[in-house]
Amino acid sequence: MPSPNAKEFDIVVHGATGFTGRLVIEYLLARPDCGLRWAMGGRSAEKLAAVRDEVGAPAEIPLVVIDSNDPVSLNALMARTRLVLSTVGPYQLYGSGLVGACAEAGVDYVDLCGEPAWMRQMIDAHQASAKASGARIVFSCGFDSIPFDLGVFKLQDEMRQRFGTAASRVRGRVRKMKGTFSGGTAASFKATMAAAASQPGVLDLLKNPFSLTPGFTGPKQPTGHKPMVDEILGVWVAPFVMATINTRNVHRSNFLLKQAWGVDFVYDEMIVTGPGDKGQALAEAIAADKSMSGSDVLQPGEGPSRAERDAGSYDLLFIGHNASGQSCSVSVQGDRDPGYGSTSKMISEAAICLLKDAVETPGGIWTPASAMGQKLIDQLQAHAGLSFRVQ
Repeated sequence: MPSPNAKEFDIVVHGATGFTGRLVIEYLLARPDCGLRWAMGGRSAEKLAAVRDEVGAPAEIPLVVIDSNDPVSLNALMARTRLVLSTVGPYQLYGSGLVGACAEAGVDYVDLCGEPAWMRQMIDAHQASAKASGARIVFSCGFDSIPFDLGVFKLQDEMRQRFGTAASRVRGRVRKMKGTFSGGTAASFKATMAAAASQPGVLDLLKNPFSLTPGFTGPKQPTGHKPMVDEILGVWVAPFVMATINTRNVHRSNFLLKQAWGVDFVYDEMIVTGPGDKGQALAEAIAADKSMSGSDVLQPGEGPSRAERDAGSYDLLFIGHNASGQSCSVSVQGDRDPGYGSTSKMISEAAICLLKDAVETPGGIWTPASAMGQKLIDQLQAHAGLSFRVQ
């Protein structure tokens, strides 16, 4: 394989004209200390140039025209960059060719995917070629699923240090979330539901907590589908719409880490709504909410203002217990709205970390925790406004 310096770019941001893509460009402009060469990518040179001007980027920032439906265009992209950072979803509609090209060419790849059935299809189709070529493919590098995947990773590391064993039972609890889901998340949800209705096997994958662990099925997992009183916290909790992707990624991390958290590992995620009648009423209202599938959600390319993004935040709690009943907790907090402000920082740092800090990670299709682990936690705390704290 050619040396890294033989490539023109370290990172090409595919989807730079979209809402989240613009935020990634703004973040990279504010991170000149990362020392990486990057370019803006998309379908239209004119739109790329306009966005470059709108965000105040220097005129010398390179522009790369990409047609993800054209193998010739994708092969040309592979020859120019070490890593592709893709914000172009739904990935099941626009991402398959790009992932395949990266896997074949040995080019690293990160995205914001929250589409587990498509991810399993990509694992089945490209794990072998990525492993052979050295391409590191890392899905779900935004709010789904970095804070959850790394929150469990941090908790398990603390459990092993304190007690010598991993937690066989971990509860992920959303204590606070101020901000919106992205339009891309809503579009991916709708595309996934359409696929489930039309493609045999997709619905089974969506229902299976171990859909991303080929050949392995662990113990029965909590469904998290109904409001309930959390037996540890003693307050009401409600279903969390992103649990269906985050839990799958966490189980894949355990799988890729050679079952370091145990073959009997049980994990769920829910939203904390509070005690008493008020907590119950809020939990039931959240459970009945169907807004993600409605027509009034943000569309891809739309998003909140900078003031709204800056005012957003989130606070997650992870509680672990081992077979002996010993326990500890870890909190993960972010300083921007989850769907846009924090997500754009997380995927940028994931790309930087994969290229600079996780060089020993071999080719294959990974999760953030299994590919980068503590290295990514360190970078997120240093640069992206996240904190990981043992409680």
